[in-house]
Amino acid sequence: MADEEPVDQKKYFEESCKPKCVRQLLHYKDCVKRVEGDTSGHKHCTGQYFDLWSCVDQCVAPRLFEKLK
Repeated sequence: MADEEPVDQKKYFEESCKPKCVRQLLHYKDCVKRVEGDTSGHKHCTGQYFDLWSCVDQCVAPRLFEKLK
């Protein structure tokens, strides 16, 4: 058992939490569509991207830290 690679539980929990963050995902995808044609480089979706991952992280944290105890 000592030779087995450890499994990253965070990735598993992230996948299970993504469906709970649909609203943030849709906002991010809408933003990406809006800025696709921007040639100036001034438009971006950083805020929406961080909102999406903040939602996922808030869902993952309690589950992940419970496993780490």
